Amino acid sequence: MSDMIRVLVVDDSVVIRKMVSDVLASDPAIEVIGVAANGSIALDKIDKLKPDLITLDIEMPVMDGLETLKELRKLHPRLKVIMFSTLTERGARASLDALSLGANDYVTKPANVGSVAAAQQCLRDELIPKIKGFFHRGPALPAKAPVPAPAKQPVASPVVSPAASVRPGLRQRVDIVAIGISTGGPNALMEMVPTLPKNFPVPIVIVQHMPEMFTKLLADRLDQKSDIQVREAAAGDKLAPGLALIAPGGFHMTLVRKGAVVETALNQDAPENSCRPAVDVLFRSVSDLYGANVLAVIMTGMGQDGMLGCQKIKAAGGQVIAQDKESSVVWGMPGAVAGAGLSEELIPLNRLGSEITRRVQAARFGSK
Repeated sequence: MSDMIRVLVVDDSVVIRKMVSDVLASDPAIEVIGVAANGSIALDKIDKLKPDLITLDIEMPVMDGLETLKELRKLHPRLKVIMFSTLTERGARASLDALSLGANDYVTKPANVGSVAAAQQCLRDELIPKIKGFFHRGPALPAKAPVPAPAKQPVASPVVSPAASVRPGLRQRVDIVAIGISTGGPNALMEMVPTLPKNFPVPIVIVQHMPEMFTKLLADRLDQKSDIQVREAAAGDKLAPGLALIAPGGFHMTLVRKGAVVETALNQDAPENSCRPAVDVLFRSVSDLYGANVLAVIMTGMGQDGMLGCQKIKAAGGQVIAQDKESSVVWGMPGAVAGAGLSEELIPLNRLGSEITRRVQAARFGSK
């Protein structure tokens, strides 16, 4: 069928190639058009087979995944690539490097799951939705949703100051920024967070759908590149202005108030929206503590995690904004929020940091 998603599987392990191929071939929307044992063979087959997407192992002989990705992006800048990595610190570092080189997403290889059938199910649950997500147009935008202005050129990092302009109508004081993000998130955060000024006046809490180890490495890289502080959250971390805390992989993050101090709390309750950490869990907690004084930001990502949390924040009087479709890798999460009529504005990635800063400062410096 011409509308099937054509996939090339690249891995040096015969066992993994067969497992991935069998799992993908079991889905009627996906056609496995070939396999390759290393990057050199893969580059040759891409030209001949013209896949829509490739799954690319990171550690391979002859030409590994990162080398392959560098060459592939020179010749096929729009080909969708999902990296395959191990759930180790080395695998996490390589996956983040791959994303920075242009990979669209990654999955971790099933490990210690007990059986071949369980490993296949893990792949079925994680890989197939990601593949389909890249070829899904997303929810339709309601007519009443605001239409963003054409994207402007990237702007310099804003500096919070009383003299800065404030948009009319943005009068509710923001005491916390809560961000939900998934597919395409590491690169989007690496672009957006460094635009926030060092004297950012409120705390930031973030859920990025990633496994354990990955979230700490992402936080460390963001911290090195940004003027604000960025850390992976630990239980009992105190929220502070200019500090961004990222929920650790494998844990839901909530907030608790202890006197005048707000701290993080972590739990391993059941996943929500098939995710842990889940955006909805964090957003509910933020809304409970901060009421109307919340700015929720939904960025690129698959699925609709965060939509119910945005409903709660909006009902409490808080503000909700979302990344626009054009700059999102996958317009699932922001599209769901926009489709529900919850987003006040859809904003290109290159303007998102300045818009967050503007909204945070709006009521803080005397705007009536």
